[in-house]
Parts: sequence; C-alpha cells; structure tokens
Amino acid sequence: MKILDTIGIDMSKLTFDVRIHSSQFYKQFENNNEGFAKLLKTANKHSLHPKENKLFIFEHTGLYSHQLSVYLTENKVPFLLIPGLEIKRSLGIARGKDDKVDATKIALYAYRLRDEIEPTILPSEQIQELKRLLSLRERIVKQRAGYKASLKEQKRILPKGKNLVLLNSQEKIIKYLAKHIETIEKEMQKIIKSDELLNKQFKLIISIKGVGKQTALFIIAYTHGFTKFKTWRKFASYCGIAPFPNSSGTSIRGRTKVSNLANKKIKSLFDLCAKSAIQHSPEMRTYYNRRVNEGKNKMSTINIVRNKLLSRIFAVVERQTPYVDIMKYAA
Repeated sequence: MKILDTIGIDMSKLTFDVRIHSSQFYKQFENNNEGFAKLLKTANKHSLHPKENKLFIFEHTGLYSHQLSVYLTENKVPFLLIPGLEIKRSLGIARGKDDKVDATKIALYAYRLRDEIEPTILPSEQIQELKRLLSLRERIVKQRAGYKASLKEQKRILPKGKNLVLLNSQEKIIKYLAKHIETIEKEMQKIIKSDELLNKQFKLIISIKGVGKQTALFIIAYTHGFTKFKTWRKFASYCGIAPFPNSSGTSIRGRTKVSNLANKKIKSLFDLCAKSAIQHSPEMRTYYNRRVNEGKNKMSTINIVRNKLLSRIFAVVERQTPYVDIMKYAA
C-alpha cells in the first residue's frame, strides 16, 4: 500500500475530531457507527487522493477507540493504532490541550512517517477476549488482596469477639472474589482450548520449567499468538527486560539498564518466573550461583534469566516442540 494522504483522529468518549492532511479539512463526528460511516464518506469527498491511498491514524484509547478499529477492519479500511505516549512525544512542546490541534498534529505525524508505517491488523476475537479477561482478573485479584490485607490487620488489632459484621462481611467478599477469579480462569482456559493453535502454543510455553499458566496466557495475548513481534528481543524490549546503554560523549558513562517504558505486568510475571526457575531448575540455579559467586550483580543475573526464559519460549513455539531439559541427561 502506498500512502499518499493521512487522516488524523483525536478520540474521546462521545466524539472524535478529524483532520485530513492533504486538504486540511476538519470536522467532528459522534463516536458511534453512524459517525464512522460519515467519516468514510467525508474522507473520500475531501481528500485529494484515492481512497486506496489513505490511512486513518488514531490513539489507542481502549474502549473509546475499539469500536472504530472494528468498523474500519470490517470495511477493509487501512488504519494505524499507536500508543498515546508516542503521539504525545511526537506533538512537540504544547501549551494547553485542543482536540482540533491534536488531530492536525496526528495527521502530520503519520504523513511524515508514511513510508515506514505498516497498518494495524486487529488480533482474533479469541485474543481480544483473552486480553479483556486478563485485565478483569488482574483488577479483581488486586481488590481481593486489598481486602485480605485490611482483614488481617483488623483481626490483629481489634478485640476478639467484636466487630463480627465488619470481619464476616469482608470474608464473604474475599470468597466471592475468589470464586469469580476461578470462573474467569476457567473461561480463559476454555478460549485457549477452543483454538488448536493457541492451545498448542500454551502447552509448549508451560513445558519450560519456571513458566506458569498465567505468564503463558499473557504472552499469547500480548504477542497476538506470536504474530505481533518478529523476535523475542523485540518482545523483551516491550516487556522492559532488555538492557539498553546509558552513555553519551565523554561525560556520561552510566551503567547499562532496562527501560522504564514497559508492560509492567508482564515484566513482573517474568521476574517471578526467573526466581521460580532459579529455585526449581538445576540449570538455572547453577548458572545463577556461578555468576553470583563471581561477584556479578544479583538483579543483573536475574534479568539474564528472564531473557533466557523468553528466548526459550519463542524457540519452542517456532520449532513446535516442547522444551527438553538436557541437563538431566548429562553424565
């Protein structure tokens, strides 16, 4: 696809602002299917280029942008979803906030990068549903943890035999949340098993010692079934476990470290996986102890183990065979 024109869209809850780069035409539409249909008609009418050479670009804003993404996909219209931080940094120094100006700058940003852009392809419905359920489970788990912590402290401090309504109510809420977490987990397993490819990927991932079911589900969901990231190194960068240099000229000689721009949830899961692998995998435990005994930094070594696990995950999925622990076969 050769991109000749870009249509910048600034999304909000009820409306979205549109700027057509070639003609600088501007209009605001309602954030619903009727507004999407008017958007396509307006873009075809006011753009100076054919419809097959136009690209729509807008920020990934969760539910607010999801409806438009689905509509454009169903109508086979090329579009690009980009992170809000990427758009924000591309806008330069700005004073105040104006949706009309933002739509203009988004269109300009896409036009400047038109030769490098690859249109977004939405993941399958199973992947989208899996991501929504993972997000819901994470919120409920945090709520349950909050109730557990407060209940524990109240039982420790408050007089025994009193405040029964307070304590019993929280215990019932904890049990209720635990029940729903179990229901969500069963539904996620049902989604995985309903798709032969996803089910095979799931089994391959958990064949690696130290990698659990939740980590496998997150990796499948956020790699879009291993179609979004071409290499494990790119996914490592997305997760925030890839080290980057920190030096400039002769004055700055900082240590190599991971970036703060990352998917923090997946990063935390890999941290748990690495510690579990060090504890239960003889190979990882030997490697970790050897580096630590040599005086190497413990956190740096744990991060190396994270990357080793991730590379193995991509390797088993690529070759379609489970991981084999060759160390137990060594003489």
